Amino acid sequence: MNDVNIGELTTKLLEQYGQLVIDYGLDLVGAILLLIGGWMVAAWAKRLVRRGLGKFRGIDSTITAFLSNVVRYLVMILVLIAVLAQFGVQTASILAVLGTAGLAVGLALQGTLSNIAAGLMLLVLRPFRSGDYIEAEGIAGTVEEIGLFNTELTTYDGVYLSVPNGQIWNNSIKNYSRLPTRRVDVPVGISYGDDVDRAMAALMDLLKGEERVLGDPAPEVMVTALADSSVNLNLRCWTQASNYWSLLFDLNKRAKETVEAAGCTIPFPQREMHIVGGTPQQSTAG
Repeated sequence: MNDVNIGELTTKLLEQYGQLVIDYGLDLVGAILLLIGGWMVAAWAKRLVRRGLGKFRGIDSTITAFLSNVVRYLVMILVLIAVLAQFGVQTASILAVLGTAGLAVGLALQGTLSNIAAGLMLLVLRPFRSGDYIEAEGIAGTVEEIGLFNTELTTYDGVYLSVPNGQIWNNSIKNYSRLPTRRVDVPVGISYGDDVDRAMAALMDLLKGEERVLGDPAPEVMVTALADSSVNLNLRCWTQASNYWSLLFDLNKRAKETVEAAGCTIPFPQREMHIVGGTPQQSTAG
């Protein structure tokens, strides 16, 4: 008799909890499939927005990348809400919880939210774009993408750099690529005994004969200082921003060759000592 009761009880428990396990198991499988599908849809929506905005010439690539990321995050949020609804959680409750959690998270993640706000300001005011070479308080590199939270850069030596948007926005930004032309300055020192006019004329001929040097503004050669060991000259000219570094390196080399060909010398730092009142005494080691 006891065996019969135990068997019946076991059967009822298996029927009751087995059905519960099956129901929750199906919900769990459905949630996983929903997450996988949502992840794929979010990636597809990001690509779709990127391609769609890319067809408009007036929209910068940095804005395209930012908006496509925003769409991706929005889709993922909707997917998470749908997953919670899969387990019977009411949507109104979800929104209320999200609102409360958003307030708490917002207070806890003020730095992260400031990065988002900084990213929006960078996109609206656009102090730089993708492909520009920038510098901001020691951070320098070519801009690859402005994201929701950070800006991706590639340094001059090929190193990937991810910088929080707020760190860039809150500092002075130098954009070396924004303007079409840049000024080149090359200092050259000659000896006090050299012919200054001859050296300046030779250096001016060098600038006028260089096709990368722009005619407007006109190139200049000037005396900038009477230093301790040399008369300091300066070559000043303007060139296209894309030619800046190649021209600077070439002028440094050719300026030395030019002043030497003109009979001038580039002196080493030196000092003259005048001894008054006798000869110096030789010290002896004690």
